[in-house]
Amino acid sequence: MGSLSVAVNLPFKPEPVDLDVDLYADLESDALFKMLPANAKEYVQNSPHLLEYLHTFPVNTYGIPLFLSELKKDVRGMKNPNIIYPVNDTTFVHILPDPDDVRNFYIPIEPSFLHSVGDLLPAIESKLIDLIDGLETDPVTEKERIEVLKKMLTTIAVIKPPGVDIASLTRKDSLDAKSKLITFLNTDFTAQKKMKTVKKSKSIPVTPDGKIILTKVEYQAIEYLLVRDKIDMGVLKPFLSDPYIEDISCDGVGPIFIEHKLFKGLKSVIEFKVSSELDEFVVKVAERIKRPITYRSPIVDATLPDGSRINIVYGTDISKHGSNFSIRKVNEVPLSILNIIESNGLDYSVAAYLWICIEYGMSLFVSGETASGKTTLLNAITTFIPPENKIITIEDTPELNVPHRNWIREVALAKGKGEGSGSGGEVTMFDLLKAALRQRPNQILVGEIRGVEGSVAFGAMQTGHPVMSTFHAASVEKLIQRLCGDPINIPKTYVDNLNLVVIQSAVKRPDGSVVRRMISCNELVGYNPETGGFTFVQMFGWEPVTDTFVWSGKGSSFLLENKIATMLGIPDNRKAEIYLEVEKRAKILERLHKAGYVKFWDLFHMITKIKKQGLLAIGS
Repeated sequence: MGSLSVAVNLPFKPEPVDLDVDLYADLESDALFKMLPANAKEYVQNSPHLLEYLHTFPVNTYGIPLFLSELKKDVRGMKNPNIIYPVNDTTFVHILPDPDDVRNFYIPIEPSFLHSVGDLLPAIESKLIDLIDGLETDPVTEKERIEVLKKMLTTIAVIKPPGVDIASLTRKDSLDAKSKLITFLNTDFTAQKKMKTVKKSKSIPVTPDGKIILTKVEYQAIEYLLVRDKIDMGVLKPFLSDPYIEDISCDGVGPIFIEHKLFKGLKSVIEFKVSSELDEFVVKVAERIKRPITYRSPIVDATLPDGSRINIVYGTDISKHGSNFSIRKVNEVPLSILNIIESNGLDYSVAAYLWICIEYGMSLFVSGETASGKTTLLNAITTFIPPENKIITIEDTPELNVPHRNWIREVALAKGKGEGSGSGGEVTMFDLLKAALRQRPNQILVGEIRGVEGSVAFGAMQTGHPVMSTFHAASVEKLIQRLCGDPINIPKTYVDNLNLVVIQSAVKRPDGSVVRRMISCNELVGYNPETGGFTFVQMFGWEPVTDTFVWSGKGSSFLLENKIATMLGIPDNRKAEIYLEVEKRAKILERLHKAGYVKFWDLFHMITKIKKQGLLAIGS
């Protein structure tokens, strides 16, 4: 992706800083550095640009920011956060309050933040083009491209050695300067002389052999920008790198907005000032993900390289404020069911009940409105699928991350989108679902049931293939209405092949916070042809006053008693023991939680060990 002029609109008047002064020559004598806490000093020593940012920040007005290596839940309660935390080795984020708005400021601090290297980049890029043209083989992976780019930069630019005057480096007659440079580079000067030179100017000093002379901070800024804009996702890089961000959106000309896991809605200081630049940016993003966008095809739904979902709307014809985009980030490591329990999305008993139902092949839908946590919960409960099972996932945008080894991941292909496919044939979720039935899976996971693939999914359930999916409906009644209406059109007599419906919702708590909760867990029992109605029983329900979950269906579970207990050969007079199994597994999950096996993969491996030891056998 090419460089774009995107505005940085700081919410404060920067303090004057002489960027030519080497702040790092003697850090211990710097007054601001002395005032910093120990962890901040360590960050500054490894990332010099952070101290430069702090020098521009009006500390006398706001105070020294609180430096946190990671964010805990208690920061949610901070009314006026002034916090800096690391995103990665080079980038930091400053959260700053806005007294005039409910959204606080989100300030990414990158190596290129304060240093305007725009006048240097054209010369650097010109030399890079010559070197790229001379490459014998093209780097394939992103890691290889980054390594090649960094290596090429070392051949066309040089960091000014400490104690060497730039003027002396640019004079051809200064043998002393040449010898100092040769020693610093540790290279053969005559060989370097053969390189193509660039036109010298007062603003871009070069060595006699044509290397562009940069300060250490300029070099780091250029290296960062080249990788960010040529290989990564440009100005989106700090947002995509931040593990605490859930959603990134740009509504048109103006700032980039984000939804933060802890600070909720924030507005970035990064903004697009001109509609044409925003258009150019979304076109480059679409090209980067191999989904070209045009005025004739102005909407793109796709996946970014990190797995995040992106929606782009291009041009002012259909978006009057200019092109816009929305990105829903995915976690590199999926949330486990214990992570969800930690946030009180459900409790141990609900999880244990789902565990038994999934292990014994019940089909379920996780249903709810947009951004209610449906996919997150569906992904989390995949750890309950028996580890020996063969799983097929079918999605239009890949989001599910299954821990099982025997996992086939299928993704629908829009018409004309396949690489090297010419005009490209369309492969729908309907096609993939039909193909999956021939592959003898133990479980089929569908990213979302929306259309005609629903009929195939229910056909699969009828033939004994457990299906798990997400669905857009806020209640069981609405789910049934949608299933039986256009475009899905499931016959009413088929609906009870679906065993479980979990209703998810994003609810507002009394303190104003929005949280994701499982509202209810319901068993579909059957269809009554005389009344034309469906019977379903709520097993668990959320109590909003106490923010707890009630097992309202204990002792009356159709699935536990009439399906699972029967499947296991438990006689009628002992079927009540199945409820003890739910309680036993709830205690197992609680013990695993206390023992620290909270992460997705750790939990799956422990559940696998427990199963192998025979501790999950009913009645053990």
